[in-house]
Amino acid sequence: MSMIGLLQRARLGINGRGSARCNIHITSHTLSHSNPLGLPNFKPVDTRLPVKHTLPGVKDIILVSSCKGGVGKSTVSTNLAVALRNLDLNVGLLDADIFGPSIPKLMNLHGEPRLSDRGKLIPLQNYGIQTMSMGYLIPNEDSPIVWRGLMLQKALQQLIFDVDWNHLDVLVVDLPPGTGDIQITIGQMLKVSGAVIVSTSQDLALTDVKKGISMFNKVQIPIYGLVENMSVFVCPNCQHEERLFGDRGVLKEAKRLNIDYLGSIPLNPRICTSSDEGFPVAVDPNESLAKPYYEIAKSLIGKIKERA
Repeated sequence: MSMIGLLQRARLGINGRGSARCNIHITSHTLSHSNPLGLPNFKPVDTRLPVKHTLPGVKDIILVSSCKGGVGKSTVSTNLAVALRNLDLNVGLLDADIFGPSIPKLMNLHGEPRLSDRGKLIPLQNYGIQTMSMGYLIPNEDSPIVWRGLMLQKALQQLIFDVDWNHLDVLVVDLPPGTGDIQITIGQMLKVSGAVIVSTSQDLALTDVKKGISMFNKVQIPIYGLVENMSVFVCPNCQHEERLFGDRGVLKEAKRLNIDYLGSIPLNPRICTSSDEGFPVAVDPNESLAKPYYEIAKSLIGKIKERA
């Protein structure tokens, strides 16, 4: 079956340390739908088993979801990962948004991942965080991925199970918006510790939050709580506070649904600028804009320990 933009086979070369470099580009047709990333010696995971899988080298998995696009979920995911790392945890960050990967830009990482001796993808690292993203496997950030459901699911499985995570305390998974194939596939395949839902206080976004909560309940994933992003804008000149997306709607919704409210993050242009530059504000724990991320990260650590 013909399909535009599928991955070609990996072309391997051995570097001086004995590890293989993975040169994978989405430029031509692949020979197998079961191995869309073209990994050598690939053995598909038996996902027909009724028991959810754990990941070797990973203790806990936290999903970060938004249900509605455009609420800053990837920025929250990245800063939470950085905050958790600065709180002395070994942290990984998986970009599960196959069609719109953001983590490479947010983490200021480029290039192709190498392959381990076992033929698994070695995560790229920055700020002490191990990361993996589809963005590392395409020629450039303008290259589209034109896939249907089967190819999407197989590639996602490889990004989950064929990455050589190295002794992680927490793997933060940045989900794409919505409640589609990726969310369901991860929920059915992985043993997840809990999920965080990011939203603004706009009624339109909160409507989708309810859908996300229902989805996580159906796949039996605990919800750690809600995070309100872009909660308030403070004028830099007069210090006037303006709640552009609604007045504490996420907090009210959390109380109504009896779900924990993990905290709020302000709307500030420096968060946006730092993200575009690949320098998350949470890198500096003393930065005032980083404090909300650390408060949320500490809450997540507490919830992980409660369920241990």
